Amino acid sequence: MAFSFLVTLREGIEMALILAILFGYLRSIDQRSHFRNVWIGAGVAALICLAIGVALEIASRELDKRLVEAFEGFAMIFAVIVLTGMAFWMRRQASGLSNNLKSQVDRALGSGSVTAIVLLAATSVGREGLETVLFLFAGSSSGASGTSFILGGVFGFAVAAVVGVIIYTGSTRLPLKQFFTISSLVLIVIAAGMLSNSLTKFYEAALIDNLGNRPWDTDHIISITSTPGKFLNTLLGYDSAPAISQLVLYWGYLAAAVSAYLFWPISRRPALPEPLAARPENSSAGS
Repeated sequence: MAFSFLVTLREGIEMALILAILFGYLRSIDQRSHFRNVWIGAGVAALICLAIGVALEIASRELDKRLVEAFEGFAMIFAVIVLTGMAFWMRRQASGLSNNLKSQVDRALGSGSVTAIVLLAATSVGREGLETVLFLFAGSSSGASGTSFILGGVFGFAVAAVVGVIIYTGSTRLPLKQFFTISSLVLIVIAAGMLSNSLTKFYEAALIDNLGNRPWDTDHIISITSTPGKFLNTLLGYDSAPAISQLVLYWGYLAAAVSAYLFWPISRRPALPEPLAARPENSSAGS
């Protein structure tokens, strides 16, 4: 439950933030008539992501055991790649995300095309939705499935929706930068465990002959087959008897990703056109 909650909370807040910016900006320039188009775009993105998730689940069930293990292993690696890339993208875009979205709205409105607004909402929300689907599928492949897994995901989205309403109404100022920094680091830790688990999947699929020596075994303390063991395996990649290759991959990725996220310089983006509502001749719009 904790795994799915953390994933949907973090990704859901990103989606809620995007929608709050779009709605807030359209409201400020007196274009509320386009609210419906934003909702249509978000709905289309949600349906596409849901279809992808269902397709992944069906595909995994139709394959034989060895192919399922290989499929899930590759899904874990792909999810880690996407998550890592999106975490760094969000870090780079965070400070200018609002102006970037507003400028895209101006261009969409300037084109006079309703489809442009729908596509803007669909692509902006769909990017986070796809990441969510991949991460949840990869997490469920580790055994974190069932009612609690679903409830955790639903609860995470529900909390994110509340946060989105708070952002839109401006009833309080939320420390979003700190939230995204902390939540990104938490997801990187989860991704490290997923990367380590992918080796186990490849071994069970007979794609890897030997994972190397196993320096310790704590199965007598927390068994990998117990409920706490499965929980820790999904959330942190816990293995009661990890192989050397798993340890090297886990800590190598974790050290590199966390160090780069915290200390890698953020390149400057080209200056964006000033949003319409911020220009002097439109300063009274929406008042």
